Amino acid sequence: MEMPNPDPAVLARKDRVVARLKAVLPEDAVIHEETETRAYECDALTAYRCPPMVAVLPESTEQVSEVLRICHEEGVPVVPRGAGTSLAGGALPTADCVILGVARMNEVLETSYADRFVRVQTGRTNLSVTGAVEADGFFYAPDPSSQLACAIAGNIAMNSGGAHCLKYGVTTNNLLGVTMVMMDGEVVELGGAHMDAGGLDLLGLICGSEGQLSVVTEATLRILPKPEGARPVLMGFASAEVAGACVADIIKAGVLPVAIEFMDKMLIEVCEDFAKAGYPMCEALLIVEVEGSDEEIDHQLALITEIAERHDLVAVRESASPEESARIWAGRKAAFSAIGRISDYMCLDGTIPVSALPYVLRRIGEMSEQYGLPVGNVFHAGDGNMHPLICYDANKPGDLEICEAFGAEVLKLCVEAGGCLTGEHGVGIEKRDLMSHQYAPADLEAQMAVKDVFDAAWLLNPAKVFPLAVSEARRAERMAAE
Repeated sequence: MEMPNPDPAVLARKDRVVARLKAVLPEDAVIHEETETRAYECDALTAYRCPPMVAVLPESTEQVSEVLRICHEEGVPVVPRGAGTSLAGGALPTADCVILGVARMNEVLETSYADRFVRVQTGRTNLSVTGAVEADGFFYAPDPSSQLACAIAGNIAMNSGGAHCLKYGVTTNNLLGVTMVMMDGEVVELGGAHMDAGGLDLLGLICGSEGQLSVVTEATLRILPKPEGARPVLMGFASAEVAGACVADIIKAGVLPVAIEFMDKMLIEVCEDFAKAGYPMCEALLIVEVEGSDEEIDHQLALITEIAERHDLVAVRESASPEESARIWAGRKAAFSAIGRISDYMCLDGTIPVSALPYVLRRIGEMSEQYGLPVGNVFHAGDGNMHPLICYDANKPGDLEICEAFGAEVLKLCVEAGGCLTGEHGVGIEKRDLMSHQYAPADLEAQMAVKDVFDAAWLLNPAKVFPLAVSEARRAERMAAE
């Protein structure tokens, strides 16, 4: 992935920029020695690395405002960073940038059970939001597989989802308001502790904007009462295509599980070896979970099992205890870690119509043979959010390039099947040069015009989202205008 050359004029101002940053931040919050900045050289797309010029770790909205004001005045690019778990290179630095990490901003600021919201600093991890309210019978619904580590800041940037998004929606459906800082240091409030805000849906614009428009420092999140009960069932199938067809029929029947997760044979085997979840050994596996009272759960699972039995069902097992349910989900949540034990891999994120699952799974299998690289599939089947894991050898010359070419074809396939390039990982650098496959030039121009309004000099998160040649030309034009 090509990245822009650093601006020599910005690099020449490094000492002055560091001195100004140290004047507004604690001494240990400004990281500028090369040996230390290497800790921020990549995110979870580890194939690409570039140490930043400087990294800063502010502790408040006010400090973020000061950092952005200084960088704006000095013409220094800024790359916002949550926990660094982006699988799309969303927090990859440039050599002349300041990484603005929010990891130290992790406080719960306000909680209201009567109005069902919690307000947090966005460096707080996803799982710890539920941890702050679960003793009182509430939870935060979006649950990415990386929820133990990923930050709310990154969840908002990429509009993250998770296994339970089929019923509860993704981040945008659970985000009520934000405090954000513009590139010039201005602090802006959007939404708040209420169902909806009047006027333009700017909150919907910010959620999923990948750090292109502002830095979100605080978030008001919807919390929900815990359901009366929940129970998953494991269902094994004779082929991946048949399992995909079963998903489509479950949705078509009007049943709404809280989650439908898909795993193919490769993932079943590596996850079972890693997590000992008791998965049946078969060609494809669905984990279907439903919620409600015992009677509701029994009724829904009976309907789902009846549908599955029409699709060459080879194994079925309902969870019999909370402990067994936890094991089932532990296996699914560990999928990326489990496959990482046996191979380097690239995790994709295309989204397709549920009805296209059988066709797309078959084509991915054919592409795997064509490119000579194994691929495992694990994904949120209920809403068609695919996560093919393409395995390659990072130490074998040319393997990464073959993997990237394979991945690009899979993402193009998703678009051609009626879907889109990303469901929750974002575009970042991984998919930026595929954007023209999904969007016409006029569509990209409209998106860039929005960035012009929020970030006039194009200093926020450079070289992401838009095709590199297009974005660099636009950035040069806007900086000259400034």
